Amino acid sequence: MIVRSCLGDSDDIEIRHLHIFNEFQGVIIYYTTLVDTLSIYRDIHKPLMYKPRHLEDKSIHLDNLMDTLMNETLYISETARVSDGADILDAITEGSTVLLIDGIPGGLVLDTRQIEKRGIEQPQTEHSIRGPKDGFIEVLDSNISLLRARIKVGDFRIKIVRIGKRTKTRVALCYIESMANPKLLKEAEKRLSKIDIDGILDSGYIEQFIEDHPYSPFPQVQNTERPDKATASILEGRVIIMVDGSPFSLIIPAVFNQFYQVTDDYSERFIMGSLVRFIRLLAIVFSLIFPALYVSIISFNPEMIPTDFAVAVAGGRAGVPFPAVVEVLLIEVSMEVLREATLRLPQQIGGALSIVGVLVVGEAAVGAGFASPITVVVIALTTIGSFATPAYNAAISIRMLRFPLLIAGGMFGLYGLMIGLIIIMNHLLFLDSFGVPYMNPVTPVSKQGLKDSLIRGPLWSFKKRPSHLHTLDDDRLGYEGVPKAEPVLQSNKQGE
Repeated sequence: MIVRSCLGDSDDIEIRHLHIFNEFQGVIIYYTTLVDTLSIYRDIHKPLMYKPRHLEDKSIHLDNLMDTLMNETLYISETARVSDGADILDAITEGSTVLLIDGIPGGLVLDTRQIEKRGIEQPQTEHSIRGPKDGFIEVLDSNISLLRARIKVGDFRIKIVRIGKRTKTRVALCYIESMANPKLLKEAEKRLSKIDIDGILDSGYIEQFIEDHPYSPFPQVQNTERPDKATASILEGRVIIMVDGSPFSLIIPAVFNQFYQVTDDYSERFIMGSLVRFIRLLAIVFSLIFPALYVSIISFNPEMIPTDFAVAVAGGRAGVPFPAVVEVLLIEVSMEVLREATLRLPQQIGGALSIVGVLVVGEAAVGAGFASPITVVVIALTTIGSFATPAYNAAISIRMLRFPLLIAGGMFGLYGLMIGLIIIMNHLLFLDSFGVPYMNPVTPVSKQGLKDSLIRGPLWSFKKRPSHLHTLDDDRLGYEGVPKAEPVLQSNKQGE
């Protein structure tokens, strides 16, 4: 048999011959590890053994057999007739059952796929205090259902393409047709169609092929494992890319301010959300420049700090055999190694290692004269500040840029630090994501976008969608004006 020769001698391939209605010769082919065997017995085997009651007295011609099976016999909801041999093989390898009948070209594809999956749980990398607790999993159909449950409109579209010559991974484009910019959709489909690789195992593979500036340290595609965050992006007019086998979806286009925003900012009242967001952004900037600023001042401009503090710093560094820049570099590298080791260790002992590393190793380094106490404090504060970055890929960018800034500050002082910051800012202004300026809405200035950048304005002030997305439907809010408090419960007399 041709199918057997193509599929080989795998032990999990099942080829079962049967007599359809005791008249026609047929065979069903499926992988036992990918299908629901109970469904095959109940919905395929049993119906094919005998004719339906209303057809018992009628003869079925071979030419009409396929239509009779699809429309009046089989209990499988998703059936399709295929004629190409390659389509038949693809259907089998994806978990479908194929029915072949002697004398009829092609076959009938029956959806009986059943793949083991984990339950929907709280996202591991994007925790929220107030908001939904469900997260994406590795099954594409389940992830699409999480979006469908939230977006209940008829023009919510899902376009699925297959990427990978050997894995043939399903990749889904999710968007609202009456809202998303057609040019954005066309560009996304174009970039996906150009991907020619043997396999796609995660959405990170797709991200590396579709980003505009692959050599930039800053990510130009945002990823999330939160369905509510993906839904909010779709409602803004963005496009979501989901990959079968990955719990992370991609959001395009992405701008810089998206990477320090979290869903809690919108669940809380705008005053608290704005305050927390401002503190978060301050911590990100602090973690980027604090080590370089410390080295610059200590090495080149100690007159900028109070005398008493300068004396204390000098006393703490009296026994340290390294220059300040070398000392900070060594502690920084040690902290990064400790952080990476904590991430890769089992969860049960990862927390214990981080505590031991911070307390014991830090105290031992100071006691041995390897580092000064003020340096350990600076690196500790910097590390804590880097944890405030919600997006992991953006946090890595900040951590990586600390080292060239640190070296520039150690070689040229504050002048080198400022030159480094100017280079980083110029680079940010140069970047774009699918044609959208990376620093939008700061430049070009967008009045509507500034309401959701450094601070988070009230939800009732977001009357329009982000202007840089050029959506087909700009109106976001139909409510006009600021809500006014009106007395509901009043008493005319005291005590009533």
